[in-house]
Amino acid sequence: MSVVGIDVGFQNCYIAVARSGGIETITNEYSDRCTPACVSLASKNRMIGNAAKSQVITNFKNTVHGFKKFHGRAFDDPFVQAEKPKLPYSLHKLANGNTGIKVRYLDEDKVFTVEQITGMLLNKLKETSESALKKPVVDCVISVPSFFTDAERRSVFDATQIAGLNCLRLINDATAVALAYGIYKQDLPTPEERPRNVVFVDMGHSSFQVSITAFNKGKLKVLATAFDPYLGGRNFDEVMVDYFCEEFKVKYKLNVRENPRALLRLHQECEKLKKLMSANSSDLPLNIECFMNDIDVTSRMNRSQFEEISAQYLMRVEMPLKTALEQSKLSRDDIYAVEIVGGATRSPAIKERICKFFGKDISTTLNADEAVARGCALQCAILSPAFKVREFSITDVVPFPITLRWKSPTEDGLGECEVFSKNHAAPFSKVITFHKKEPFDLEAFYSSPQDLPYPDHRIGCFSVQNVVPQPDGDSSKVKVKVRVNVHGIFSVSSASLIEKQKGEGEEMQIDSEPMVQSEGRPEDQTKMQVDQEGQSQGDPQGEDNTSSSKEGMSGEKQDPTAGGSKPKVKVKSIDLPIVANNVRQLESDVLSSFVEFERQMIIQDKLVKELNDAKNAVEEYVYDLRDKLCGMYEKYITEEESNRLTLMLEDTENWLYEEGEDQPKQVYEEKLEALKTFGQPIQDRHREHEDRGGAFDEMGKKLQLYMKFVDCFKQKDERYQHLTADEMSAVEKCVNENMSWMSSKMNAQSKLGLTQDPVVKVADIISKIQELEDVCNPVINRPKPTVEEAPEVNDQSSGAHNGPTAKPGAEGKGEAKGSQQTKPGAKEMEVD
Repeated sequence: MSVVGIDVGFQNCYIAVARSGGIETITNEYSDRCTPACVSLASKNRMIGNAAKSQVITNFKNTVHGFKKFHGRAFDDPFVQAEKPKLPYSLHKLANGNTGIKVRYLDEDKVFTVEQITGMLLNKLKETSESALKKPVVDCVISVPSFFTDAERRSVFDATQIAGLNCLRLINDATAVALAYGIYKQDLPTPEERPRNVVFVDMGHSSFQVSITAFNKGKLKVLATAFDPYLGGRNFDEVMVDYFCEEFKVKYKLNVRENPRALLRLHQECEKLKKLMSANSSDLPLNIECFMNDIDVTSRMNRSQFEEISAQYLMRVEMPLKTALEQSKLSRDDIYAVEIVGGATRSPAIKERICKFFGKDISTTLNADEAVARGCALQCAILSPAFKVREFSITDVVPFPITLRWKSPTEDGLGECEVFSKNHAAPFSKVITFHKKEPFDLEAFYSSPQDLPYPDHRIGCFSVQNVVPQPDGDSSKVKVKVRVNVHGIFSVSSASLIEKQKGEGEEMQIDSEPMVQSEGRPEDQTKMQVDQEGQSQGDPQGEDNTSSSKEGMSGEKQDPTAGGSKPKVKVKSIDLPIVANNVRQLESDVLSSFVEFERQMIIQDKLVKELNDAKNAVEEYVYDLRDKLCGMYEKYITEEESNRLTLMLEDTENWLYEEGEDQPKQVYEEKLEALKTFGQPIQDRHREHEDRGGAFDEMGKKLQLYMKFVDCFKQKDERYQHLTADEMSAVEKCVNENMSWMSSKMNAQSKLGLTQDPVVKVADIISKIQELEDVCNPVINRPKPTVEEAPEVNDQSSGAHNGPTAKPGAEGKGEAKGSQQTKPGAKEMEVD
């Protein structure tokens, strides 16, 4: 089984695979290491990746790109509404309020969820991996931006299930980069020494992320993360587009924004120009032919102009760097290195600002485009039992603080507790103790809505059910485990009620007011396993020595709230059901329907591919045969046959572009067979003529060899005297018969023209050669029998001893029967 890491970017995707020799980036069917994050839907099938990108201009209303940031977002989200006018395709409000994408597929208007579109892309990446590796791919690790909230992460995780992938972990981009950087370093400080602090700056097409990570030998710990979710390479493309739109409006009287196709072409050209300006500071041209209304447009720009019009975005580069440094509580002198990745960091202006802020040269030891995918593949290899990888511990962080709020139906007022602070270690589990008499709800939400790049700070509501008071009427102790798992997803994973045993309740002291106790420790990621729901397992034992007890077990425990001598009492732990409400994740039945629909679309794509292959086979045969009729096949066909066949080929070509444009697969196959009925004999005559001479030459050589062998036998050659006369007679007869057959066929063939079918085929000649060899080879290759000479035996010692003896001075004598002795320096000889 193979394990892969997938970097699903806003614009491009990369796939890396872990092999015994290390990490390798996979190329797709176009021999390209990156696959565009593009899905194009048409009347018959889907195109994904490179094929879809070629449809961006021609089929812009049904080609979906830039959908990554719509994960988990409502249609009324301000970000979605701001993006809507910029998109060439249509967005649609789903029944649950989320963002849907409306396209025309199979000649019907369809609305797909973002999870479905991402699932299509992941399925394509899965197929690419399987094609390159020649084996099934199931386990994977997928990257997400570190600022993705709980809803966005759940949405991505649902997409992996639609694609049929077992996602072992959703890993933050910056953490994947840090892993790719640190796991190969041999000079990291030991755990007892001061860690090496490295800053990772990742600016891609749509976002800007900064992470400060501390490295020790065999482990990394993320100290702080900061980000600007709305700053990336596309912002610099847009300012260039705005600039040229205004210029063309004055210069050519063209309103580019009224024409979506022209606007898309301008975006593509501006992106190319931006990349050229990163390596060249001189004036560079921008030329687009037939841009709009059959008008060619041209303009120029240099790096200075570009930086001037992009100043508002360049000013935003410093803030995330400053925030991350402050949160890590480090100084600039504590930073060992600054590593940059991401396509947008190639811009000299951005490099200059990063370098100036930290006061040191930046490093580019990692592949700017592939570092995230390589880190994902390494993490997948660590988590997979199929690989043995150097142990490397990863401690990530919670990007936003998380608070729990609770209330019982009969209680007044609300209780709150911040269970995970900003930059808290993750994955992490905590056990919280409540004292309740009835079921209660836990509402989870992000504590700082103003810092959240998401309009809704709610995570979900978790109802703890079946809570009852103690037999004496006091409040029951309820232990609730909350967790941020390896995917960065928050959940209330379990709850249990601690019940006092009958007759010993008087020794148990319970506080009358609700109380929260929270203890926990990071989970060991190197031994982490992931179940189907994406929840981490293998929680550490002894998380809470004062209040935790294994579910479903009873025994003696010391009550932590008891006073005095703290007598031991018997308690019983009862599992409580938890119902999650308002959690932004697909329902199981909806997810199942999406999985089934994806399977149907895959079948449809396969049928269309087979149909296109059949049609292309007819078209290819027409062009190939027509060219050869005037070339290599010209002398093998009569003029009358040539004219008739040429006319048939022309008719077939016209049919392909008229009524044959859309026909069932069987029709194309029948058309191809009809053409081959006339074309195949010509191809056969050509092939037979080209190969016949060589086959006859081979047969002639064999006949000469065997005749020479017969002649040697007749001349009493000692080498062949062990053979019988009958055997030699059979060989001679076979040779004569085949010689006669070959002469007759060659004479008959010489009387025929090239336009006539041959009297003998190459296959017949090869068959005759095989028959000749079957008769002659067993005779001529039979080895001459060998005669074994009996060894000399000493009469005096023969039969007198059980072992060999030798007389002094008797060279070569005195050996026992059956034994041999070799003189020193003598070479052993093999006898056939």
